[in-house]
Amino acid sequence: QVQLVESGGGPVQAGGSLRLSCKASGRIYNSEVMGWFRQAPGKEREFVAAIGWSAGNTHYSDSVKGRFTVSRDYGKSTLYLQMNSLKPEDTAVYYCAAHIVGWGHIATSPHEYNNWGQGTQVTVSS
Repeated sequence: QVQLVESGGGPVQAGGSLRLSCKASGRIYNSEVMGWFRQAPGKEREFVAAIGWSAGNTHYSDSVKGRFTVSRDYGKSTLYLQMNSLKPEDTAVYYCAAHIVGWGHIATSPHEYNNWGQGTQVTVSS
């Protein structure tokens, strides 16, 4: 199974920016939808954003729309999440995940995603 490895997390002040990366150890197929989720302490894992790998269609949660941008480098099998105007409530462990047979349908439930990275911590201070 392809491994997903996130990077780019860390501490940042409110209003700042971070860019997360998720590198796949192998090829990401056109059928896949790649997503970002996050989980804060004591909370359920929640959908952040996702992109259809082939078509490039995107979808965002209301809480990050207009501040975060999901993108991909097709040739490098790498997923990105550009996070701007960060808020303390964005603090969480961020995970990338693959919905292997998504075919451009962007699911927001983590149960639809088959393959997960180990996560990267983002901490936003006020």
